[in-house]
Amino acid sequence: MAKSSLGQDADSTAAVAVLKRAVELDAESRYQQALVCYQEGIDMLLQVLKGTKDSSKKSVLRTRISNYMDRAENIKKYLDQEKEDGKYHKQIKIEENATGFSYESLFKEYLHETVTEVWIEDPYIRQTHQLYNFLRFCEMLIKKPCKGLGNVQQSSGLEEIKQSLGSHDVLLEVNYSSSIHDREIRFNNGWMFKIGRGLDYFKKPQGRFSLGYCDLDLRPCHETTVDIFHNKHTKKI
Repeated sequence: MAKSSLGQDADSTAAVAVLKRAVELDAESRYQQALVCYQEGIDMLLQVLKGTKDSSKKSVLRTRISNYMDRAENIKKYLDQEKEDGKYHKQIKIEENATGFSYESLFKEYLHETVTEVWIEDPYIRQTHQLYNFLRFCEMLIKKPCKGLGNVQQSSGLEEIKQSLGSHDVLLEVNYSSSIHDREIRFNNGWMFKIGRGLDYFKKPQGRFSLGYCDLDLRPCHETTVDIFHNKHTKKI
């Protein structure tokens, strides 16, 4: 059954909004995010094209799609070259009390099926809330298409998490160090993240039944900076 014109209009409006955001991100040189929006918007326009019968509208849509695809391809080539040259660097500044920075929101665009190992260096996975942060990070990895988890340094009381991960065929190896101070996360597909506060950048929830207690996208954050790099020769920490 064909979509109604009302449904097509809604799809078209949504596509326009996503592509408008892509153009804004592009203008701000936030190319990785712009590419994601371009790809999403293009897919949405293709769906609109499939449901369009008017030949003149189809022609306009094809032209728009082609132009957006050309720009997306150019961005992809640029980013690939930046990665190849080891020059890729993106910085995200999380403001005090900002929301919308769950682990999924921060890491999802870098997690692909090519990720088979993750290395975390963090000297502050000690207290109960920090262990819960690490557990939530592991849950995020399990839900994504990556297939494994590597070394984690500095913590205590991780045996239960290790056993739980094992039931999902994920190996957790724990190494302890008395000298590390930096916080760093690496994926073996080349992505590296330096977060000023490590995984512990969320504020304490106001209560067990307050918004943000379960959904970290709704949890206010401490001010911190996230630096993202790419190195095709990523090695274990």
